[in-house]
Amino acid sequence: MRYVARMEATSLLRAAPGGAILDVWVVPGASRTEIKGVHGGALRVRVASPPAGGEANRALVRYLGEQLGCKVRLVAGASSRRKAVHIGCVDLAWITASLGLESQ
Repeated sequence: MRYVARMEATSLLRAAPGGAILDVWVVPGASRTEIKGVHGGALRVRVASPPAGGEANRALVRYLGEQLGCKVRLVAGASSRRKAVHIGCVDLAWITASLGLESQ
């Protein structure tokens, strides 16, 4: 997993009622699902699923939920590569560390 500088990480993730909002740039149809740094002020996540029928959105939510161990839901960008997801964990420092968004 590629690490993102802390200053960039804090602009990607912000507190929200019941958790946090994470800005994500999704690249569907990749060879595997993984976090690949930052693109345009959002966490870049490659997903193996195609964009058709919302499969990439479901794969993104499932992947982030597995990585964090908490509920994740899409709140904006259903038909766009740039999305916002709500993460149902309230500890921003823990979310940042779990996603590898801290500097080494």
